[in-house]
Amino acid sequence: MKIVVTLPDDTVQEVTVKAGGSLMEELRHAGLPIRAECGGAMACATCHVAIDPAWIDKVGRARGEELDLLDNSDYRTEFSRLSCQITVKDNLDGLKVALQLDAFED
Repeated sequence: MKIVVTLPDDTVQEVTVKAGGSLMEELRHAGLPIRAECGGAMACATCHVAIDPAWIDKVGRARGEELDLLDNSDYRTEFSRLSCQITVKDNLDGLKVALQLDAFED
C-alpha cells in the first residue's frame, strides 16, 4: 500500500508500506527523515505528522496523552497526530500526511 508524505521543504514522496505496524515504523523503514526519538513509546512528539483533512475521519484525531504531547509543539494543527499512534491498516492506502518540522531529521 502507498502513503504520500509531504516533507517540510514541500517535496512529496510516495512510499510503500505494510499494514500492521505503526505509521512511524513504516516511515522509518521507507527511509524518510523522521526523528522519532523515543522509538514509539509516546514519550515525545518527534514523529509528529499532520493528516490531510480528507483522511482525518479514517485516521482519527489525537486524544488524551497524545494530545497533551502535541500541545507542546509549535507546529501543531487541528489535524496533528503522532505517527507512532497510528496503526497502518488496509483502509489507509493512499493516506496523505505532512511530516512536521519538529519531527524532521535534517
